[in-house]
Amino acid sequence: MKKIFTILALLVAITVGVYSYVTFFDHTEAKGNQKTIMAFGDSLTYGKGDRKEQGYVGQLQRELNKKHQGTDYQILNYGVVNRESSGVLKELANIKTADHLNETDYFIVFIGTNDLIHSNGGDLSKLHPEKIKAAKKDYLDNMNAILKILQTANKNAPVILLGLYNPYPEGHHIEKYIDDWNQSIQKLAISHENVKYIPTNELFKGKNKKQYFSDSLHLDDDGYRLIAGKIMKSYDF
Repeated sequence: MKKIFTILALLVAITVGVYSYVTFFDHTEAKGNQKTIMAFGDSLTYGKGDRKEQGYVGQLQRELNKKHQGTDYQILNYGVVNRESSGVLKELANIKTADHLNETDYFIVFIGTNDLIHSNGGDLSKLHPEKIKAAKKDYLDNMNAILKILQTANKNAPVILLGLYNPYPEGHHIEKYIDDWNQSIQKLAISHENVKYIPTNELFKGKNKKQYFSDSLHLDDDGYRLIAGKIMKSYDF
């Protein structure tokens, strides 16, 4: 009887192995030259202010397909208006979202603007340094958890981590806080393997805000095009 169970166990193992082998290659063949990117963020990833072009996500997808003809790049947009870093963590806990993590080829994370603004009371007209400092610690803890989850789920998929930009270029009193958060984001990226930090703040310094913003915070098509272009220049897909 023991011998029979041993033989059955061996047959099951062989069957599972063959099925996995066939399934793997069927999936690989079906996928072909497709590349998938999962983009997580707030309204800036959602593309508010440029719904026709769908923000930097839509523009980046078009540029990638234009540059890499023969490869089909698809970007899944998980940007949500008003989302903070804690919201990205909740998104990653969603079963439907989690199911895609190990199948994607790249991740993009662009989050933190709302963490900073909301901690200060909803705007940056009058700054509250202690509140911003406390929010930064919570934000970095969340970001560290986000990166760990992504890398645990898919160690082969690079993570592109975008830095924050100053939505009020004329407000120089805000610049030091943006720089401080960005320096911490960059250090966090360095502490993780396969994470690429890409700054965005320099894109809007000295620029006419009316030319690149749709409102006080969100970009228009020209502004999002700058971010998409920065990603294309900074990362070799």
